[in-house]
Amino acid sequence: MARSPNKHGRDQAQGFLNNLQDWELLLKDKDKKMKHQQQYGLMSDVDANSEKEQGNEYFKQKKFNEAIDCYSRSIALSPNAVAFANRAMAYLKIKRYREAEADCTEALNLDDRYIKAYSRRATARKQLGMIKEAKEDAEFALRLEPESQELKKQYTDIKSLLEKEIIERATGAMQSTAEELLKTAGLEKKTNTEMKMKKTQGAKTNGDTVRPVSGSKEISGKKLIESVHPEEKKNEVSKKVTPKSESYEKEAKPSGSGNQVSKKLELKSSVQELAAHAASLAMAEVSKNIQAPKSAYEFENSWRSFSGDRALQTQLLKVTTPSSLPQIFKNALTSPVLFDIIKCVASFFNEDMDLAVKYIENLTKVPRFNMIVMCLTSTEKNELLKIWEDVFCSKATPIEYAEVLAKLRSRYCLEQ
Repeated sequence: MARSPNKHGRDQAQGFLNNLQDWELLLKDKDKKMKHQQQYGLMSDVDANSEKEQGNEYFKQKKFNEAIDCYSRSIALSPNAVAFANRAMAYLKIKRYREAEADCTEALNLDDRYIKAYSRRATARKQLGMIKEAKEDAEFALRLEPESQELKKQYTDIKSLLEKEIIERATGAMQSTAEELLKTAGLEKKTNTEMKMKKTQGAKTNGDTVRPVSGSKEISGKKLIESVHPEEKKNEVSKKVTPKSESYEKEAKPSGSGNQVSKKLELKSSVQELAAHAASLAMAEVSKNIQAPKSAYEFENSWRSFSGDRALQTQLLKVTTPSSLPQIFKNALTSPVLFDIIKCVASFFNEDMDLAVKYIENLTKVPRFNMIVMCLTSTEKNELLKIWEDVFCSKATPIEYAEVLAKLRSRYCLEQ
């Protein structure tokens, strides 16, 4: 005769059934929540897209404020580069350039190869007076789409504007410098006296009369400096003044001519020293303002602007954390830039080996590195091999660094 389960056994069975029911309810609840989230997410994407499309319709109707509202709702639901760039375009239309620049930057943070964002930010920065930055944006956009006539025109216009701005700044600086040098050399007072003498009477030297040039006027350093075509101006002045000035030199030979030549040489030397000092100060100022790049675009623009100046390129590398290189470059590192970076690293290797090794190591972690190395020319590879042997793995390199660099040699395809 079968035994009936005792009370303890029945309680265990009942508890097990209760647990199964709880798990079933829990799974149903989770499944319900997941379906709700998926449905809500899909609705969000649909709503974000519909808001963007509605914004485009308002833009076509030139209702820019309404378009901005739609793009803003689209961004709130699902941020993407296109919505930011579209809102930036609407901001440009109502001359809110600061907001347009900020939106283009946000778009580029999401997609650093988005051509329209570069072009629109160039327009915004041009209007904000950031001409140098606008040129960099326009240049990069043109590099991404070199056949675009619209981008070519934009780049040419901004480049011309920047050149004009540079000339104006240089004019002011040169004028100020010239006046200061004239005062220092004591030539200003003498020049004024000579001009007055020419206007009032002929000068007599060694019994010969020198007649003033009729209708002569003071040719100020300011006018010469402000001329955009200095060579043409120089020829024009030479035609008018040279014959009389030559006769003056032949007829009148003041006893102090040696002193004048000496002063001219001193003035020339002073100008050269001042120019060198100004260049040194400018270099130091630029070096102070170098900031770590956040994208391949920013790095490449800074790197190209410092082309030919290893000191500034080295400073750019030093302010950039080596471990951030994969995130900065993503898929945008090119073989010429890689080659140039390694050469720059070699220039400060003995000064800061730890930083140099970290750079060489972290560059290998950049996406598509193996493909980039394959694109190096045979000449570049030979030069890198020479750098490895003569600099990185020389007898003076500590063993702990030499071992790491020896292992990295194969990553750069530099086997002997």
